[in-house]
Amino acid sequence: MPADSATATPPEIATMATPETVSVSGWGRTAPSTARLIRPRSPEEAVAALEACGERGGIARGLGRAYGDAAQNAGGAVLDMTGMDRIHAIDADAGTVLCDAGVSLHHLMEVLLPLGWFVPVTPGTRYVTVGGAIGTDIHGKNHHGSGSFSRHVMAVELLTADGEVRAVESGTPLFDATAGGMGLTGVILAATLQLQPVETSLMTVDTERATDLDDLMARLTATDHRYRYSVAWIDLLARGASMGRAVLTRGDHAPLDALPPRARRAPLAFRPGRLPAAPSFLPEGLLGRKSVGLFNELWYRKAPRLRVGELQKMSTFFHPLDGVPHWNRVYGRGGFVQYQFVVGYGKEEALRRIVRRISDRGCPSFLAVLKRFGEGDPGWLSFPMPGWTLALDIPANLPGLGTFLDELDEEVAASDGRVYLAKDSRLRPEMLAAMYPRLDDFRALRADLDPRGLFRSDLSRRLAL
Repeated sequence: MPADSATATPPEIATMATPETVSVSGWGRTAPSTARLIRPRSPEEAVAALEACGERGGIARGLGRAYGDAAQNAGGAVLDMTGMDRIHAIDADAGTVLCDAGVSLHHLMEVLLPLGWFVPVTPGTRYVTVGGAIGTDIHGKNHHGSGSFSRHVMAVELLTADGEVRAVESGTPLFDATAGGMGLTGVILAATLQLQPVETSLMTVDTERATDLDDLMARLTATDHRYRYSVAWIDLLARGASMGRAVLTRGDHAPLDALPPRARRAPLAFRPGRLPAAPSFLPEGLLGRKSVGLFNELWYRKAPRLRVGELQKMSTFFHPLDGVPHWNRVYGRGGFVQYQFVVGYGKEEALRRIVRRISDRGCPSFLAVLKRFGEGDPGWLSFPMPGWTLALDIPANLPGLGTFLDELDEEVAASDGRVYLAKDSRLRPEMLAAMYPRLDDFRALRADLDPRGLFRSDLSRRLAL
């Protein structure tokens, strides 16, 4: 794309690639905006990039897998951190790694699995950076036992608005504001992580069907403690007695003695498969109610009523969609909204009402999952809290979608729940305080740390963060 001819490149960043004026969007492709993209490749270049941000400020960006507008900055600068992707030190005895913020979880797996270590938390894609994982405080299928990503971060190197690089340790106020702080406290340059030991790169997986939402919640409540990882795909188009029917997939890292003899020759091999990319253009309406309803019916029927001890690749268990590059294109040019909320334990009736409303509305979602969260994490804007979390995808061109989601927001807030900011692109700012009780603390720390408001994003402007 062409460079911004109206913006000269300052001498401080002459060693960096020339900034480009680009259109930037989240993975949902719903709210693009134009910004100058700067690619620092070292801490020194990151400091220089900060000085070049201009009046509209800047925000760090990783691999662009946040669904909404968190890593966009209309009219300002976006710092592409993927050029800072070095692994500096691995302690294979203690299970720790020091790496740049631009290192992806995929690369960590490639390097660490042969040493018998795995990332402590992974979301539904391994193509996220360490900095992005901390800034959004990602969670995975193991939150009920292991918490979110930042719980396993020992320290970060944070570039703040004054140009200082600070060593920020876990348990400090600045760390808690940064974990889940959506990049608004500074630019994460590097982090030290505590890892998860594993004997193999395979998973032992149990799969079962639940007949409806109550059956699903009962199974999860009664037996989730037996599994390190747990998730349920839920059919949100099913109605009546089948409302909330689901397929549960739960498992743990396979021990060496669970592998067949041939697999024991290379027990830690990491070979994720890859399918052709989704076409760059697909017709609108491909994922309508009828097509998604058919998919959901087939997916539910093909799942076993009960299967235990199946061996699966990590990529199959954790990241099935990563096998299809650019899968977000299947929603067409209009993109899609990924909506995720959590309501606490004891609020099951609220969850039932919301699922019923989605079902009655006929929202065509084929990527809908329900999980249980464990204890909340210390991040002031961290999303997880003890309770039930439901995530669903919805084509953005669905008529009346904005009003419908506003109504769901109100239901979630009235139940003392919250919406996940890393997936949001349309939440109203007046809803935020009811969902995040440490919001005032976050705003106060940010005002003290960054009085000029250097770190800004489309999300921060929309929600007055």
